[in-house]
Amino acid sequence: MSLLERLKNLFIKSAHPASAEDIDPTDYQHISFRVGIVEFADNVESDSGKVLGRLLGQSDSLQVFYIDEPFGKAFLSLESRTIFDMIDRGQAIIDKTGADVIIWGYREGGKIRLNFQTGKQYEIEDKSFVTLLDSLYIPAAALENPALFPPALLSLIFGAVLSALTPTDTESRVYRRYLLKKTIYTLTQDNSAKQLSVEYLPYIMNFLGIIYLSYAYDQNDGRNFKTIHNLLNTALKHQDLITNPIHLGCIYYHIAQLYDSATVYTTRNPSGYFKGAISYYRQAQKYLSKYTYAYDYGYISYKLADLFFNYWKQTEDLQALRDAVFQLREAEKIYTYAVFPKFWAEIQGKLGQMLALLGSITKSTEISEVAITSYRNQQKIVSEKRNPLAWGRIQESIADIHYHLGQNGGGRSHFEEALEYYHDALYIYENLQQSGDIKKVTTGIARTRRALNQS
Repeated sequence: MSLLERLKNLFIKSAHPASAEDIDPTDYQHISFRVGIVEFADNVESDSGKVLGRLLGQSDSLQVFYIDEPFGKAFLSLESRTIFDMIDRGQAIIDKTGADVIIWGYREGGKIRLNFQTGKQYEIEDKSFVTLLDSLYIPAAALENPALFPPALLSLIFGAVLSALTPTDTESRVYRRYLLKKTIYTLTQDNSAKQLSVEYLPYIMNFLGIIYLSYAYDQNDGRNFKTIHNLLNTALKHQDLITNPIHLGCIYYHIAQLYDSATVYTTRNPSGYFKGAISYYRQAQKYLSKYTYAYDYGYISYKLADLFFNYWKQTEDLQALRDAVFQLREAEKIYTYAVFPKFWAEIQGKLGQMLALLGSITKSTEISEVAITSYRNQQKIVSEKRNPLAWGRIQESIADIHYHLGQNGGGRSHFEEALEYYHDALYIYENLQQSGDIKKVTTGIARTRRALNQS
């Protein structure tokens, strides 16, 4: 069976690959996404980057520009710790040009490897499914004659760009979803990629899975789970064609993301999806080690922490809560205060919450005190002046810990500390007129006073 037939058989079974969304695309003509193509690292005289730029620029949805500033591109090998140089250089380009996505090109033999980078790619929680390590290989020869460039391959690259995007405004998100659906439909109808050899199969299938997952996730729709799983699993079945274990790690990563998404949008067999997501994330970490690809490893740890925590809430399995704390500790080592202050603060807040629960359940004073430290760490970024409501809620959380420590025999000092923190929170809530928060913290103050009088 040819590569094209494999693609069509998988896509044709998709739930509803309709050619259009229920929107009028003319209403969104004012929206375009900025895509920068960096001059390709090539060992021959070639205009491959410019050619791809002209091809992608044919879409009214993209504003494509070419970047040919001279600088060393050794980091594009993706080997060892050069990935950090790539992240930094790409972020500098994005900051300078305002690009939504930049495309790196790197020749490996007769192939061009494309990688996609977005702003603060390793600093935001609600990021795209495309990672910087995801590589799309295309034949270098295809860029030598633009007139013969397979339209299906161009659609695939266009879909990869769309999948990498993380628009924040509603209009852009709706338009991106429309474009993703249109791209999926186009790929089911196009026969132009039939000349591609099977060696490209795992990389193409990986990106097809990403494109479909990006659309399905944006739709809050779990019906396409099987289709996406088939695409990614086909990539996995042809791992003998993958020359670098990084790419295998990325495929496992996306299968994990698929299961992770299913825990949110699929109510049937939720524990099975939790276990699947955890298993595949751990498998991905074996290929994306914390010593070489630290940010990917750390982000997976962050996602694992959420999975273990939610699994604990469903099952009350204490080991799952301990595992959640361990994974957050792993992420904390990588996303440091110095380099990722906002993300570090987010991790500290989650650590505070999980450690507080673990300390309360196990009646451990030591764990509870570490939870307080984590919350205070979070307040290095979430300050009273800049984020008063969030700061007040952290004060309330710390007060709750002190109250439980007092209840567990810690003495009057913890009740006294709890009252101070509760009143700090109350002051903020009253200033901001947060009636629900006022009622809750007032209840906390009342019970703490009763406990203090009885101690």
